[in-house]
Amino acid sequence: MRFVLLVAFCSGLVVAVSGAAATPAQDRSSRIFVNVVLVQLNVAVTDRHGNYITGLRPENFDVMEDKIPEKIATFEEGGGRSVASAGDGAGPAAASAATADAGIGKDDAGGSAPPPPVSPLAGASVFILFDSSDYMYRGFVFAQDAIAGFVRSMEESDKIAYYSYSRDLSRATPLTANRTVVMQGVRSTVAGDEAALYNCLLLTVRDAAQLRGRKAVVVFSNGPDNASSVPPEDVEELAQSTGTIIYIISTRQAQDDPLSSAVFERMSKGTGGKAYFAKDWRDENLAFASIREDLAHLYTISYYPKPNPNRGWRTISVKLVGKDLGKYRVRTRDGYRLQEQVPTATQMVPGQAAGAGSN
Repeated sequence: MRFVLLVAFCSGLVVAVSGAAATPAQDRSSRIFVNVVLVQLNVAVTDRHGNYITGLRPENFDVMEDKIPEKIATFEEGGGRSVASAGDGAGPAAASAATADAGIGKDDAGGSAPPPPVSPLAGASVFILFDSSDYMYRGFVFAQDAIAGFVRSMEESDKIAYYSYSRDLSRATPLTANRTVVMQGVRSTVAGDEAALYNCLLLTVRDAAQLRGRKAVVVFSNGPDNASSVPPEDVEELAQSTGTIIYIISTRQAQDDPLSSAVFERMSKGTGGKAYFAKDWRDENLAFASIREDLAHLYTISYYPKPNPNRGWRTISVKLVGKDLGKYRVRTRDGYRLQEQVPTATQMVPGQAAGAGSN
């Protein structure tokens, strides 16, 4: 039922897998057949204190899909640091002391296969989704200030879109590198009606799904959803399947609602993001700063999936390989389900919106 609701909400498009049998009740002209081309993962690696581990190389990551070992095709490290391809013998330019002790950057002997290409370092595409519902009356100005500080702190290479929501979604500022335009969108927001968070978050994820590279939705929510027709499980699944990270910053009002707090925690974790519950404006600023740091330290890994008969949910696991690397923590999305191709203005490579090449 959740799947049917998601498809109906997303413009009536039908999810289909290449080679899947047709459903008589569906209009064949609306079907979109998907071939898995490329899967991209955004991976955070931290120590037990939460410090980011930098300077890792492709050969330090063991990626599996449905327990099938996958070969890394491209590899990138965020934060403006140089990256070495597997087997090239060049150490990272800015490895932490922890990774240096673990032997990162040493020459990798043997292996005739060509190393995975390293993508040029690129910024993230960040969609800010601000709760402008009637929940926000008391803390509206403080939340705007926190968002404005977040916008100003982002890397120059990052692009930002600013949306707000109450019952409906307002795309105040399309994706742009112009911080002045984004700030104008933030400051022009006014408080509105009831909160349809999951409806509007689904639409935001669909916008992000059309893009390549690191992409994230940063939600500021001041309370539970009380007006959506879409269940949060559908939003989480679409974000997982399109490689979109969801970060959620909420207030104590949402944390006091057990259902909302549980959903926020599960949704963010399942997509490789984090959930924050801020007690006051100071905590809000700290949460935005934490998200900025996280986006700057993500490893971006892609692979072409090996033959897999599974046409449903595919589980992804990422482990670290190398001396003393097992002590570090890895955070990324849990997996993906083959999804419809999201329509764009220009023709996309088949399978790009399936979390398998959309990123």
